[in-house]
Amino acid sequence: MKHLSALFLKFSTWLFAFLKPLGFWGAGAIALLDSSSIPMPMDILISGYVWEDRHHFFLYCLMAAVGSSIGGLLPFYLGRAGGELFLLKRVDRARYEQLRDRFERQEFIALFIPSMMPPPTPWKLFVFGAGVFEMKVRDFLAAVFLGRLVRFTVEGLLVLYYGPEIVTVVHDLMKRHLVMLLVGIGAALGLLVFFAVRKGMSKRRTGEFEN
Repeated sequence: MKHLSALFLKFSTWLFAFLKPLGFWGAGAIALLDSSSIPMPMDILISGYVWEDRHHFFLYCLMAAVGSSIGGLLPFYLGRAGGELFLLKRVDRARYEQLRDRFERQEFIALFIPSMMPPPTPWKLFVFGAGVFEMKVRDFLAAVFLGRLVRFTVEGLLVLYYGPEIVTVVHDLMKRHLVMLLVGIGAALGLLVFFAVRKGMSKRRTGEFEN
């Protein structure tokens, strides 16, 4: 097992070194591989690109977000193909339907938030779940793309202001406070959705009274 892990690490390192010189195309290709199958040091990649080519930093972030959303289709379709049976072996039907209903009520946010977060967020589990609960492909791609674009753009801006070392600092903070950060972001987005829905209902009622 250790021998296979060492070979896999060596192969991914070689692949990363091969694709990195391709510029923004390399950023897209590496992000695609990272999301679909082979874990890649995406944050190190983005920080390196941004630091070396500051004037085009957003292009690297954009291509990485595109590659990540396309690559995520692999675990997404795996979840859609056989994920229901996988989950039903571990939870009963009532629990499964409860999870599905909860996901469908807030599926975009449920995928958008993890897509914004750097490691160690178990992102592929959320993607797999989106496939299991048959999220629309259009909504899936939009949630992943926007979440990843936010993540890479924020990282890029931090690198521009503080240097590549900031990536390591952020990762350390994430490992220590991941749960609190997820809860905080989820609560903030939940409030935004609540007020948006409430505002929409108020406008609808106003229109009904005017008619």
